[in-house]
Amino acid sequence: METQTPQNPKIDHDRRILQEADANGGMARLLSYIRLSGPGWLQSAITLGGGSLSTSLFLGVLGGVSLLWIQPLAMMLGIIMLCAISYMALSTGQRPFGLVRKHVNPVIAWGWIIATVLANIIWSLPQFSLGTAAVTSNLIPGANPVMVSLVMLAVSVLIIWFYDSGSRGIRIFENLLKLIVALIVLSFVGVVVKMAGTGGSLDWSAIAGGFIPDFSQLTQPAPSFAASLQGLETGAYSFWSELIVSQQRGVIFSGVTYAVGINMTFLLPYSQLAKGWDKDFRGLAAFDLSTSLLVPFMIATSCIVIAASSQFHTVPEEGLITEVNAAGEIVLVDSETKNTALAGTYAGLLDQRLASAGVDTASMSETERELARASLPMEDKQLAAMLVKRGALTLASSLEPLMGKVFANYVFGFGVFAMTLSSIIILMLINGFALCEMLGLPDKGVWHRFGCMLPGIGVLGPLVWKEASFWVVVPTATIGLVALPLAYLSFFALFNNKELLGEERVEGGKRTVLNVLMVAAILFVSFGCIWAAYDKAGNVGLLGIAIFLAMVVVAHFRRNKASS
Repeated sequence: METQTPQNPKIDHDRRILQEADANGGMARLLSYIRLSGPGWLQSAITLGGGSLSTSLFLGVLGGVSLLWIQPLAMMLGIIMLCAISYMALSTGQRPFGLVRKHVNPVIAWGWIIATVLANIIWSLPQFSLGTAAVTSNLIPGANPVMVSLVMLAVSVLIIWFYDSGSRGIRIFENLLKLIVALIVLSFVGVVVKMAGTGGSLDWSAIAGGFIPDFSQLTQPAPSFAASLQGLETGAYSFWSELIVSQQRGVIFSGVTYAVGINMTFLLPYSQLAKGWDKDFRGLAAFDLSTSLLVPFMIATSCIVIAASSQFHTVPEEGLITEVNAAGEIVLVDSETKNTALAGTYAGLLDQRLASAGVDTASMSETERELARASLPMEDKQLAAMLVKRGALTLASSLEPLMGKVFANYVFGFGVFAMTLSSIIILMLINGFALCEMLGLPDKGVWHRFGCMLPGIGVLGPLVWKEASFWVVVPTATIGLVALPLAYLSFFALFNNKELLGEERVEGGKRTVLNVLMVAAILFVSFGCIWAAYDKAGNVGLLGIAIFLAMVVVAHFRRNKASS
């Protein structure tokens, strides 16, 4: 379906501004681009959500600042692919779903849009849960979680209503999202600045070095674990090093997913076309993505990694480690109070360690299992206490002695809340676009608003996910990883389609460079897809990928046969 861009005085005005800015160049162009940016901020609002938060936290826990490079790199590769689909949409004025279905493969097109809708609804649940937890634990302790969740839904619906009320409403919507994203970034920057100024012992040279890509952590533990692993007997060393590497791989590929998710690839071209942008806005679109998306994402996630690293990396969590005293009693080593929130995760890690040593914990009573865990060498117990998946609430409480209650709870807590609220709003917006596209309807009016409301089911999140609300978001990465590589392949094919783009197709050395970068992004995400599918679902996950690929191949040959 082709998007017919009506005469729009505001768009014509913006076009003249861009033409004058391009003619003047330099600072005039920069200021005009900053003034007219918009869709990139929407992308920033969705990517700065619960997934980025949980991934950033665990990156800091596992790799310290040595893994700071993964999220910016993943985002840069994602932006390359987003630029490709943006260039195609603005050059043709056509909606991408129809183009993928007609020019690439109908199975990929429908898989792309269905995965987008499912991801929107799945993601809404943990976002509501995450935001509610931030309010009830940090901002307004004791607040009713159901009421908090309902208020989040009401605010999201109100802001969405602006978007569907015309060009002025879109401007109001974008400005509100810009404000929320700015507050998110300022919240986490404030936390790091406060840490640096209150004896947080931040190693700025190590932080700078952490942005240099180092793929060795896909195959070996982060160097900072060396002291903890040194001296372990062979069996223990093998178990813990393999576990650390496995977790590092998992969080690295989760970082790939949360940098640019499947629903982000759907949002961008539709939000640009909804504004009335066309080929005259392609330069602005590339600038918009490179600044409004990359810069806020990189700053916010890096600050979270730095904060988590300073508090948790190679630091055993208190209230977990036990030992057997002279009287044969199990007692806590480092605290008078048991850490009940993380005790289950800690016990699970030690049970895995016991199983690796041939101990059958399944046949034991709980008391016998506790005794077996407490009897393990201290090195095993310390490593388990280091690797428990601590969440944002744990980070906030750990920062309080260093930074004070205002920064640790209110500033950090507001940043978490704003992340989840902005993500909910954009998930709703994307779903409206997707539903209208599936029904072949214009992306406005009753059906668009109805589609926007569907992710509102996430208001049930606090009731569904009462435990580990900061970590249930990680497994949902799998569905996005399965669909994302095929979406990227579609964008690559459309970007190089001479029949579709004609004289607008990029040529020469620039096209070669862009193709090389796109292939790198496709390979990077594809590897993550295969690994995540196997890690989460074993051979069943790989079988699912194989079946979907078979459907793609069948559709390809049937389309070629029909056109011959």
